[in-house]
Formats: sequence, C-alpha cells, structure tokens
Amino acid sequence: PDANTVDVVDKVKAMLPSFQDQMPAAAQIKLLNDRSTSIRQAVDDVQFTLLLTIALVVMVIFVFLRRVTATIIPAVAVPISLIATLGAMFLFGFSIDNISLMGLTLAVGLVVDDAIVMLENIFRHMEEDGLSAFDASLKGAREIGFTIISISISLVAVFIPVLLMGGVIGRIFNEFAVVVTVAILASMFVSLTLTPMLCSRLLSVTKADREAHSAGRHDIVTRAYDWLLSFCLRHTFLIFLVFIATAAASVWVIQVSPKGFFPQEDIGQISVTTMARQDISFDAMAKLQGQVASVFSKSPYVDHVAWSAGSGNNALNQGQLFVQLKGKDQRPNIEKVLSDLRRQLAGVPGIETYMQPVQNLRLGSRSSASAYQLVVQGLDTKQTDVWAQKLNDAMAADHTVFTDVTSDLQNNALQASLVIDRDKAAQLGIDTDTLRSALYGGFGTDQVSTIFGSADSYEVITELDPKIEWSPEHMLAIQMRTSSGTLVPLGAFARVDRTAGALTINQLGQLPAVTISYNLPQGVSLGDTVTRIDQLKEQIGMPTAISTSFAGTAKTFQDSLANQGLLIGGAILTIYIVLGMLYESFIHPLTILTGLPSAVLGAVVALRFAGMDLSVIAVIGILMLIGIVKKNGIMMVDVALELRRQGMSAKESIHRACLMRFRPIMMTTLAALMGTFPIALGTGASAELRQPLGIAVVGGLLASQALTLFVTPVIYVYFENFSGWLLSFSSRRSQPALHVVESGEQGSLFDGESEPKKVAAE
Repeated sequence: PDANTVDVVDKVKAMLPSFQDQMPAAAQIKLLNDRSTSIRQAVDDVQFTLLLTIALVVMVIFVFLRRVTATIIPAVAVPISLIATLGAMFLFGFSIDNISLMGLTLAVGLVVDDAIVMLENIFRHMEEDGLSAFDASLKGAREIGFTIISISISLVAVFIPVLLMGGVIGRIFNEFAVVVTVAILASMFVSLTLTPMLCSRLLSVTKADREAHSAGRHDIVTRAYDWLLSFCLRHTFLIFLVFIATAAASVWVIQVSPKGFFPQEDIGQISVTTMARQDISFDAMAKLQGQVASVFSKSPYVDHVAWSAGSGNNALNQGQLFVQLKGKDQRPNIEKVLSDLRRQLAGVPGIETYMQPVQNLRLGSRSSASAYQLVVQGLDTKQTDVWAQKLNDAMAADHTVFTDVTSDLQNNALQASLVIDRDKAAQLGIDTDTLRSALYGGFGTDQVSTIFGSADSYEVITELDPKIEWSPEHMLAIQMRTSSGTLVPLGAFARVDRTAGALTINQLGQLPAVTISYNLPQGVSLGDTVTRIDQLKEQIGMPTAISTSFAGTAKTFQDSLANQGLLIGGAILTIYIVLGMLYESFIHPLTILTGLPSAVLGAVVALRFAGMDLSVIAVIGILMLIGIVKKNGIMMVDVALELRRQGMSAKESIHRACLMRFRPIMMTTLAALMGTFPIALGTGASAELRQPLGIAVVGGLLASQALTLFVTPVIYVYFENFSGWLLSFSSRRSQPALHVVESGEQGSLFDGESEPKKVAAE
C-alpha cells in the first residue's frame, strides 16, 4: 500500500528485457498502460509552475521596493520555508505528488507575507523617521511582531478542521494541510528572526530615497485611496449596507451554485465498456467488439487500443477496451474527443458503448460502465428489478442531466435447462456419475492422459468438435452407455426446456441490488444529478420498500457535500477563537473577519464565470481565502488600536492606520495573487485538478481587496462606537454611591496618604 507508482513502473520496465530474451522472436512485449507517464508530466508541470510563482512573487516585491537588496530579504524566506517543508514531508512519509506540490506552490505566495510586513515596517521607519538600519530593525520588529504572529497563527488555524477530517477526503487533504501549515510556521520564524537581522545589515536609505518616499506617499493611487476612504468614513451607513448586501449575496451564491466533486482530469486514457443483447453468443460478441475497436483505431486522436470480450468478471455480452490517446498537442480536449467518438460509435449496430476518462485520483472501489453509481435495493428480487428498470429508463430519458445511463441488471438472457426423467434413466441403468462424465467430457476440460516428450509434457483433453455449431437440441444427441453396454442418446430420457434467466445475480449486504451507472453531460454538476434523481423517484412513484443509495465516487461526493458547511464554519470559528485569544476581545476578531463575505462572493462568482462548479478543490481554495484575507484586517486593526491608546478617535485612528498599512497590504495581496495566478491559468498535465483552487483564490483576493480596504474601517468604527456605548451604559448601571472615610475612622484606607479615599458603599 505504501509503494510508489513511478518507482514500481521503473522496476518493471527494467525487468522487461530479460523476459523478452526468453520469448520467441515473433513475440514482443509492449507497454499497454503506463500510469507513471501522466504522473511524471504532472509533477514536471507543477515544478515549472512553482518556479514561475517564485519569479512572479519576487517581481512584485521588487516593483514596490525598487531595490535589489530589499527584494532579496523577503525572497530568502521562500527557499528556507520550502526546505523546511520538504524536511517535514520526509518525516511524515509524504511523497512529491499533485497534492503536496499544489500546497508548495500556494505556500510560495504566502511565506513572503510575513517577511514583507516586517521589511516594510522597518523600511518605513528608515524613510520617515531617519533611523539607522539597526535602530529601525529593532523598533520595527518590536512593533510588528504581534501582527505577524496573529497573521500566521490565524492562517494555520484554517487548516485545523482539515487536519481533523476523516474519510477519503480527509486522507487526501491532510497532506495538503500539513504542507501549507509547516511552510507558514517556517516563514513566521524566518520573518521574526532572520528578516530583521538582514534588514539591519543590508538596508540603507539615502536622502534621495526619503524624498522619493515622501513624494510616493502622495502618489495618485494613495491619494485616490485616501479620498475614497474619507468618503466611506463620512457615509458609514451606506457602506454598512454594502457589507450586509455582500454577506447576503455570498450566502446565496453558495446555496445556488452547482456542487461538484473532483474536476475531470485529461490524462489521455479512456476506459470503455461495451454491452450487447443478453442472448448473444461469444463469437458474435467478439465480432461486434472488433468493430468497436476498429472505430477507435481509425480515430486520429487515438494512439493504440486493447480490447477483450466476455473475460474476467464480465458477463458474456460485455466487453472492455482500453484506449490510449495521443498527446494533448495532437488532439482537442477530452470532452471533444468523447463527443466525436460517441457520434462515430453510434454507427455500430447491436452494441452499446460507455466511455469514461481514466483519472489519476479515483475514489471508491466499485467499477461500472460509467463513472457514477446509484444502487437500488429491496427485499424482493422481482420488485427490485422492476423499479430499478423504471428508474433506469427515467434517467436515460433525461438527456439534459444524464448520459451513458445503464445498469448491471441482466435478467433476460436465454437459459436452457436439462430436465432428466429419472425413471427412464433408472430403467436404462444410467446413474448421475455416468451422466456427469458424459457431459463433462463433451463440454468441460476432461484430462484423460499426459504425453511426455523429451523437453515438454502435453495434457490430453477430450471435448466435442468445437467447429460444430451446437444448440440445446444437439445436446440431446450425445450418446452414452447404458448398464447393458448399449449406446443411447441423451434425448431418450431427458429434454431441454428454454426459459429466460439471469446472466448475473447481484447482491449488496445480502440483499438483491441493481446498480445504475451514469456519466455527466458537459456543464452538469454531480450535485444536479443528486437532486434530479430524487425528483425522478417521486415522478415514477417508487415505493418505500425500495431504497436507493449512491456508491463509489457518488457516495464519497455525497459525504463530502454534507461536510462542506461544517468545514467552512469550523474554519471561521477556529480563526475567531484564535484571534479572540490573541486580542483578548470578542469584537476585534469580528472586525478582522469582515473581509470574508466579499472573498467568498468573489471566489464563487469567478468559478461560475470560468464554467466550473463548487468542487471539493474549490472549497479548499475558499478555506485558503478565509486564512488569507483576514491579514488585511489584522494589519489595520493592530495599528488602529495602538493609535487609540495614544488618544485618537476611532475614525481618525482607523483612517491613519489604513494609510500606514496601504503599501504592505497591497504588496502581500499581490504576492498571494501572483503565487496563485499560474495555478489559475490551468496549463500542463493534470491542471484540471488544480485550476478550480487557483480561480477561487484569485477571484476571492480581487473581490476582498476591492471591498475590505473600505468596509473593514467602517465596521471598525461601528464596533468601537458600540463598545464605547456599551461601556458607558454599563458604567451608569453599576456606578455606586460614595462616602468619604476620614482619617482615624475604623476601616480607614488612607494607607499613609494625605488625602482621603472614596470607598464604595456596601
């Protein structure tokens, strides 16, 4: 179970030449299916994406700071954090795969955040206050240390619910959560220790730099933000309504958005199941299977095809094909390929073809003709079969929601029963062993002897001539010897009854069961099919004695759908608790979290514009957003609280805090954006799996950045005013009556002071 796919494939390939040497020259060994190819391509593409992400993040830092030394300082956090993360992966036994590399790529845009915040604060003191690099580093680190700890710990808190997840989804994303968590903690340690040290040694600010910074404080972007922020703080009720509308819209879009599971990957392989009529012979089935294989072989998109008919656990009327497509640069996307092949296969009469793309990430152990399974069960076999067929027909008729609908119900095949007249057989002296031996000798594999040669041995097996087209009636002509030594035909004491019977008998949990499988048309989500199946059950009037349940991938999706709300809610609650402990306040964490509605709204809207559903991967992206977007609020609130302690009003303190933190907020957001942008582009092998996460994060960052810079200050003012009113109200309610205790009275509280003290009356 702990084997590495790439390592196993390499070892098998190394053994093939030795096998080839032992085979005749006319026989050749060729690789039919190499899953390691798609894995290698995916890893290579993600590694390129990782390098591109690092380059983009460093570019963002350089654009804002405009000097090489200042750019190097936060960039150092990237390799150190990645090395620490790889070390943790080794200790945990994780391999380098799609999930872990996706976590590393996302971490690149996050690990520089702490270093950027630290560097920018130190740099600001050098530019504005004229401090030396050492003094500015010392002062800046003391000021911003708590902010960095708050940002990092609250971001790590997002992944606590993911780490506690059970089931298949939990096992997959535990690795992702550990990778990102270790990277963030490593970056926090670097930003609190190494970054201030490097700043004290490498940073320098000239008079020209200070003048440029002073001019930069009044550039067009800063002035525009200052004006818009002033407008928002003058019209707080209007902005509050915008916040309420955004929160309501975010809840609404999540409810109405189509829900999906994992995105469909295009690794260039197709699994095909064929099904013919239930009374077909093997020769006829093999002929039809060959025609289907010919259609695939003639397609310009197909590299090679392998097929079988009636083998393995399949019934005689079923077959399997494995189709290897050409590279992505030689064909269109997998949906276009499947559409063209379906149209061509429709011209092959007498056989139905069901195709599903092979996935690197396959959940559920059940195999079927199509990707998703629905199990129909009941106590009575006939009743179960009837209602399963009705539901199958209803689903097949709805082409807008379902495609490739079929079932494993095989109860209408021809069946021949040999009925023995025991009295006649007894009169002829033919017992059961004689009858069995005669039938087994004709249709079985009765080994009568062994011929030994000089080098090999050969088993001698008797059978009837396979060239004769046998029918049940021909069986009655088989001769067998009676007790008197004469030969009589089987028809002398037996007959053949033709009936309809089952090719396969299926049970689940010791109850009769029929599995209906289906695929999704393009643009339809798995959540839509779940809802539609419930509607179809009501339409056909399915009785309560018949139950349905999803199996395989569909069941895993249904389980994950039930946990999505708990996962998001648990992440928000965890962050609130962590921030509450850090700030020792119930209100300030709420202010910091006001950017979440806009982030969720932006993420879901971006997914819909991209034509994607709310998949499990997209939900993980939203969880990432919950941890990312609150850092803007943390940077604003931290400075505002410090200014409040200096005597500023709530409105004045948050206004100044926003302007002071405008540059680091823009830098960290753009760094996170650039870190996710290559993933959102969706290029390379298995990019379909990663792209929803990238699009969700990019859309959420853009929306939250546009609104948080204006909404959070307004909410801060409201909460500060509310806190002041609540404190004033509480003071008035609890203000005691006072009397003065003079010196010398019993209970005097002078304690040597020259003035009397006021003591609350009991």
